[in-house]
Amino acid sequence: MKHYDKLIFVSESDTSTSPMAEAILQREFCLEDILITSKGLVVLFPEPINPKAEAVLVSHSLTMKNHVSEQLTEDDFDDRTLILTMDHPTMERLLKDHEHARNVFTLASYIQADEDIHDPYGGSLADYNRVYEALQLYVLRLSKILSLEDSRTDPES
Repeated sequence: MKHYDKLIFVSESDTSTSPMAEAILQREFCLEDILITSKGLVVLFPEPINPKAEAVLVSHSLTMKNHVSEQLTEDDFDDRTLILTMDHPTMERLLKDHEHARNVFTLASYIQADEDIHDPYGGSLADYNRVYEALQLYVLRLSKILSLEDSRTDPES
């Protein structure tokens, strides 16, 4: 039995850092029975991924060209869903806006890293690439942690 059935990366608008994290984890995480997605706290209308974020993903043989931003809702919170925000301000706002929120952490705190992931909005392509590199390291650690958690909850382990 898996510890979580679903993992949602959450950023402010779901157009940059959270879909990048989603793409990386989908490539790195070998177990197919966990749904990996991303959502935003403020999604006024569906938007595609930021063009610079997509360009960086493509340069690393990934794509989220069909991604459309989606709003996080109360229905997203349950005991089998892990919610990982990109930074502390996003997590604090999420907890303030969603009274039934549970299993909510920053990505950095969940993997015991020191620094949050910050949205490079308005930055250069190099800024987006630096965020990708940080996400790559964090998501690799996350993948290992999720695999360990799953093996501990597996009755056949």
